[in-house]
Amino acid sequence: MRKISIKFLIGFLLIFSFSFLVLSQTVMETIHTSNQNLIKTELVGLKNNSNVYVRQTFLINHFSNNELYFGEMAEELGNNLNHATGNSVGVYNVDGELIYASEKSLFTQPQGTDLQEAVDGKTAYNINYDGDQATVLFSYPVVIDGAKVGILRFYKDFSQLYQQSNRILDTTLYITLAIFAVTFLFSFILSRHITLPLGKLARASSEVKNGNLDVRIRLKRKDEIGRLADNFNDMINQIGLQMNIIRKDRDHLKELHEQEKRFFDNITHELKTPLTSILGYAELIKTNGEKDRNFFEKGMNHIIEESKRLHKMVLKLLEVSRRHAVHQDLNYVEAGAILRDVCESMAIRAQRYKKSICVDMEKELFMLAQEDRIRQLFINLLDNAIKYSLDFSEISVRGVHAEEKIRFTIDNPSDPINADQLSKLFEPFYLAHPTGSEEGSVGLGLSIVKSIVDELEGSISVVSREHRTTVTVEFKHSKPAEEGSIHA
Repeated sequence: MRKISIKFLIGFLLIFSFSFLVLSQTVMETIHTSNQNLIKTELVGLKNNSNVYVRQTFLINHFSNNELYFGEMAEELGNNLNHATGNSVGVYNVDGELIYASEKSLFTQPQGTDLQEAVDGKTAYNINYDGDQATVLFSYPVVIDGAKVGILRFYKDFSQLYQQSNRILDTTLYITLAIFAVTFLFSFILSRHITLPLGKLARASSEVKNGNLDVRIRLKRKDEIGRLADNFNDMINQIGLQMNIIRKDRDHLKELHEQEKRFFDNITHELKTPLTSILGYAELIKTNGEKDRNFFEKGMNHIIEESKRLHKMVLKLLEVSRRHAVHQDLNYVEAGAILRDVCESMAIRAQRYKKSICVDMEKELFMLAQEDRIRQLFINLLDNAIKYSLDFSEISVRGVHAEEKIRFTIDNPSDPINADQLSKLFEPFYLAHPTGSEEGSVGLGLSIVKSIVDELEGSISVVSREHRTTVTVEFKHSKPAEEGSIHA
């Protein structure tokens, strides 16, 4: 593909060459026409002056035969006209035969068209060029009293006029050529000033097309091309940012896909295991009946426990699917009392893990909520704190008033959680400590907590520092004026 700079160069060269040729031809034609007009003017003046002299001569001598007298007076007439006009003169009879010439060598050449025209009764001239010499032979018939008596022919040198015209033409062409050369050089430099940055832009865009987003254009210009380069760089930066976002989203989707796969594998295994156990015990009990009372009691207890575990997993799945469910009626509840009650009921579970719960709760921590939902929120938070706190640790639970809000914090010693893990804790199926997770856990607890907090227009945050994890939940404080419920 031809470069745009070459196209500019060829275009400028053609334009300037054509313009120079047209201008040169025009100047030459103008000078030639001007010279022709000057020659005609001088020849007309020469004819008029010589006619005046001839008529005066004939008036002084009243000859009856003017043609005979013209022949007799040819030498005198030729010499006088030669001195008067400064030009060589040839005197001819009416048939074009030379009678007298001031310089015979100038009139002995073959009969020219001008002389032939004069024989035919017309005025004519011929211009002869020889190198830088230009001469004119001018002939016209002499008419006395309406009768042609002879022909006068003048030889006039116009070499100086043509030499001067040629010098003017050469000077004009040289100046014109210099102007065109300077203009062409300036145009060429200007075109390169434009095309070079465009070439850089073209190469950079090709790099971007091939996937290289690190290319940048550095042009120290304040004109439109400079702004175009800046816009190109900004565009590449924006593309880079968008590509990074797309990569992150892609990685995030991939991670979610992997989490969902793990969840599916886990939930499949967790559902299959208790069902297999229930089916096995049920078949054995059906076969043996109550013959072995101890086995019967053991089997029934196992079936009940496994059924409860299945029920619990199904409920958790249902909770996740209720994120976008329509809100039900909200009542004024004392969230602090609910949390205290949950702590008391979860204390036995904490003891099994050799941990304890310390509660510090202010009074009248009222808010608008569903009691079972707020209870479920606290159960999940405490359950997480018990499972993931360090051994023999104390879990601190506090509830306080914070301006127009109520704030609950659950703080426990734990292994550190990095920032990347903290940002994903509330995602479904995500396990921050998969190796230390309780058997059957599929990472739904905090996702359910987040859905409840969002339903109640609250906020939740998790901070991990100095081997302690602190969960903070805030809700708007709403103290009841009277009993009743509000539909939200």
